[in-house]
Amino acid sequence: MINKLGQVMLYVANQEESLKFWTEKAGFQVVADETSGPMRWIEIVPAADAATSLVLHNKELIAKMQPELNLSTPSLLFYSNDLDRLYQDFKDKGVTVGDLVSMPSRRVFNFADNEGNYFAVAEK
Repeated sequence: MINKLGQVMLYVANQEESLKFWTEKAGFQVVADETSGPMRWIEIVPAADAATSLVLHNKELIAKMQPELNLSTPSLLFYSNDLDRLYQDFKDKGVTVGDLVSMPSRRVFNFADNEGNYFAVAEK
């Protein structure tokens, strides 16, 4: 029986640049950086106690190894306890952000990573 989501795979064109974005601009931390042969995977989390991690994989290498995989970027919604501060922090760091929008149940904004993939952050 499945009881939680453990990891989300992000297939990226440049692992080093993506790692810099997620750690330096989005504030994630590295929990594992492993290499086996040509394969490298970097596991990152937004907080030490996070239940789910992101794993950065080399998109080109994965496409060659498993061409049947869907390598599209997943649509992810993150939560923040201080949305206004995060929004301003992203803007100050030059992250592409959308408008801060008030929805019926919460406020939310979108942001783009270094490869132009969009994600969302909402108040929790």
